[in-house]
Amino acid sequence: MTPDFAFPLATAMTAPNEPGRASALLFAHGTMTLRYYAPRGHDAQTPHDQDEIYVVASGSGTFECDGVRKPFVAGDALFVAAGIDHRFLDFTEDFGTWVIFYGATGGEASAEERSEP
Repeated sequence: MTPDFAFPLATAMTAPNEPGRASALLFAHGTMTLRYYAPRGHDAQTPHDQDEIYVVASGSGTFECDGVRKPFVAGDALFVAAGIDHRFLDFTEDFGTWVIFYGATGGEASAEERSEP
């Protein structure tokens, strides 16, 4: 049987959050997981142990990452390294985002941190 390879937004938006999690798990493959996150009113998340990419599906607001704030709109992609404090602020009621966690616990090294052979 062919594994899932397409994840419609309408399905993600109605997927239930996992017990004890603020997001819905849609797919997992190796170290990568695809989730859908749609906080209501307040984003109370804490730093994660893997690197992550958000792809904003709907809404707009402000994203704070490591103390720096940037506006975002639907279609924007946002990166957060593992262990970095981050949150969504002042977001619209229709805000929702795809979340892709990947890599080893502790995050992948940045280009500056990689040793050259």
